[in-house]
Amino acid sequence: MAAMQASLGVACPSSSSSLYKSSFLGIASRLAQSFSAPIVHFSRSTFKVEAKKGEWLPGLASPAYLNGSLPGDNGFDPLGLGEDPANLNWYVQAELQNGRWAMLGVAGMLIPDLLTKVGILNVPAWYDAGKVEYFAPASTLFVIEFIMFHYVEVRRWQDIKYPGSVNADPFNPKLTLPPGEVGYPGGIFNPLNFPTSLEYKEKEIANGRLAMLAFLGFLIQHNLTGKSPVDNLFAHLADPWHNTIIQTLQGL
Repeated sequence: MAAMQASLGVACPSSSSSLYKSSFLGIASRLAQSFSAPIVHFSRSTFKVEAKKGEWLPGLASPAYLNGSLPGDNGFDPLGLGEDPANLNWYVQAELQNGRWAMLGVAGMLIPDLLTKVGILNVPAWYDAGKVEYFAPASTLFVIEFIMFHYVEVRRWQDIKYPGSVNADPFNPKLTLPPGEVGYPGGIFNPLNFPTSLEYKEKEIANGRLAMLAFLGFLIQHNLTGKSPVDNLFAHLADPWHNTIIQTLQGL
């Protein structure tokens, strides 16, 4: 419909196209009524199509338990993981936390590598970071991290089941978090004082999902090329016609 309007606008000047515009809007209105997914707004000067919130695939009805009220809710749950309200609450928080870790991870994979390439730092690429000798063997560090993550996740699960039950520091009961939603504790965990409005929650979850996909892309990219994403980017910029995904797949 947008292409039809564009062609009509080019072929017919605005001073003599009222007949074409009115007939087009009538046809477009009838077409829009036959589809439930897009929301179409018409006026004499604008034509705007918006996806209906809560429908990740136009024309596909969202599950009843996903009504569009959650940040980033587009009705996407093909496996029905959120049918149980308790599970849905857990998955919402799990996605938020994993998105935040992914954003930190992607930044940690890109920024040091880029600074090393331009000569500011001298650190290994992310896939070689585990080969560096630290104060303890890598296997020991892995076990320590696993235990610490497990402890934090158990406390987070308790906070989801019993809100406010773990707001105090176990080692210093006088140190408590300000009251708030699970996943948005504020205080020292929000040093820049970002608002917790629906708009910012939508932006955060969208960037978190993008970072999770980017992290997966970095893993696949390294397995295929043996290089970091920064190396692949520089190689593409140096020869954009011969260093593309097509040549990479041809070399498999």
